[in-house]
Amino acid sequence: MLYDAYQAQNDIFGPIRLMAGTASEWLGQSWLPIGDMPFVRSAAAVMELLSHAGLSHQRPAFRIDQVTIDDDKQVAVREEIVATHPFCSLVHFRKELMRDEPTVLVVAPLSGHFPTLLRGTVETLLPDHNVYLTDWANARDVPLLFGRFDLDDFVEVLIRFVHLLGRRTHVIAVCQPSVPVLAAVSLMAADHDPCQPASMILMGGPIDTRANPTAVNRFAMAHTLDWFERTVITTVPARYPGAFRRVYPGFLQLAGFLSMNFDRHVSAHWTMFRDLVRGSGESAAATREFYDEYTAVMDLPADFYLQTVERVFHRHDLPLGQFRVRGHLVEPAAIEHTALMTIEGERDDVCGPGQTVAAHNLCTHIPPARKTHHLQLNVGHYGVFHGRRWQSETYPKVKSFIRTQG
Repeated sequence: MLYDAYQAQNDIFGPIRLMAGTASEWLGQSWLPIGDMPFVRSAAAVMELLSHAGLSHQRPAFRIDQVTIDDDKQVAVREEIVATHPFCSLVHFRKELMRDEPTVLVVAPLSGHFPTLLRGTVETLLPDHNVYLTDWANARDVPLLFGRFDLDDFVEVLIRFVHLLGRRTHVIAVCQPSVPVLAAVSLMAADHDPCQPASMILMGGPIDTRANPTAVNRFAMAHTLDWFERTVITTVPARYPGAFRRVYPGFLQLAGFLSMNFDRHVSAHWTMFRDLVRGSGESAAATREFYDEYTAVMDLPADFYLQTVERVFHRHDLPLGQFRVRGHLVEPAAIEHTALMTIEGERDDVCGPGQTVAAHNLCTHIPPARKTHHLQLNVGHYGVFHGRRWQSETYPKVKSFIRTQG
């Protein structure tokens, strides 16, 4: 019923947003005699905001068509799907000019946002690396015949992709995947797998949520698993390919993220309104582009979401040495050949400083010379992997670490 109620509301307001977009374009025409009057510009700005007020459930395009290498040379880039799974595709950002560069697998979070949220991460990595990305599917588009998808499945998909890319792969986990990436590498090490990654870079991930708990961690601990299942798990409406699949809807996760920083989002939209009224199109366009991406949401498989809540946030299985995948105990101490880098944001209010660096205490057999930690000052959660400081301060350290590990 929850999803059906949301869908009904979305169906009602869809035409309204469409009409608002048409009105905004009409009021913004330069030939309109009264177009430069303050009340007309204000009306156009209101219509513009209203037209973008809804959510999208379609993955935005990456829009990475070229990259600059060697400071000034433009090289074309095209996306290639090199492996598929019902819930994930492995995307290769193939450069027209192939060079001998480190292979990097970026593991995007399976969250309420599409992996395109990592566009800036990929763009920064591309000039110097051969980049692959996990492109997770919207669960509401995956038919029931493909079965369930849980945390163990996530780990197995990662191992499969690493096998495909080879032993010199460097794995970068952004946020939530830090746990399954560490689990996957641990299992590969215990099996003496010849394809163990050269390095793993864990960025803002909840390895041990007991350390410096955030509002997200406290909320998870304050509610039972039964409460989550009753309150936020629903079924996909019949109109979609994944009809009747149990999911944690993306629109609920987005609502939670917005409520955490409600004042900041209101302020951003107020600033965008004023920019539109003043005719500051470039500034308004940048804010609009961010929110168009931010409000593109995807549903998570219910089993994956509930297991993550239970095993990562409630029971703390990984730091307590109790994390199992298909019955096999995950032992990070088995890792000897894969180097470890952890990255945290000083102001991260999703995964607090201390939660990711905890991986170093678990990986006791990685030589100290092959372990490093970076605390990025003056950034929140998204600043760990996106934005100016990621490009100018964090990324150079990531690049150097990868080069050092070969």
